[in-house]
Amino acid sequence: MQRSTLTLGGGLLAASLALLPVAQADTAEQLAETLTVSGQSMPVERVRETPLEGFFEVRLESGETFYSNAEGSHFLVGDLYENGESGLVNLTEQRRNAERSGRLAAVPESERVVFRGAEEPRATLVVFTDTTCPYCRQFHEEVPRLNEMGIEVHYLAFPRSGLGSPGGRELQQVWCADNRSEAMSAAKREETLPDAAADCDNPVEEQYHLGMELGVQGTPAIVLPDGRLVPGYVPAERLAAMLGLNE
Repeated sequence: MQRSTLTLGGGLLAASLALLPVAQADTAEQLAETLTVSGQSMPVERVRETPLEGFFEVRLESGETFYSNAEGSHFLVGDLYENGESGLVNLTEQRRNAERSGRLAAVPESERVVFRGAEEPRATLVVFTDTTCPYCRQFHEEVPRLNEMGIEVHYLAFPRSGLGSPGGRELQQVWCADNRSEAMSAAKREETLPDAAADCDNPVEEQYHLGMELGVQGTPAIVLPDGRLVPGYVPAERLAAMLGLNE
């Protein structure tokens, strides 16, 4: 009789554990629907489980992320770290990087300005750029060296002073040019581009908003293949080292 009781208890425990993911998913969905602040519904994009029992990662439509308990009565703002055997691991940043990488992978090459070398690429950098940015011009001087090392550079548009700025207009001219890479290089040499060339259907506005959603605050903003965001100018040799490439 005792053996049967243990078996039954084990079965109940297994069933309870099997229901946990479902319960967690239900709680996350409910939190997304009911989360309010000062009586106002929060513009929640999604809610995810975390390794921290009883707390969920909440991402708003604005891109802001924080953590909430299941009832939405307490929030934690900041990054979540795992204290593992190899040291601290920023789980929040890992999630951001994965999302950033996925979002950028969805941008077709036809909407990028691509600089590649003659050989098969060893790595690809996605760079949010502004033709009027001095550090972007400095970075562009490194592109031939990056290409020599087997690193492709894919530019996306990010007019740092806004879409209506001279930089925004010039980026539209680049994307509307017959040869985008030549136009990009000319713009970064401060050469005047044909103004009429900006009159086409172009992705500058969409890429600008994408950059803001992914955490871009200035240019150049370099995104490594794993989704890590590196702000500012970085020399070619240092980028190669960050990518783990040895000549």
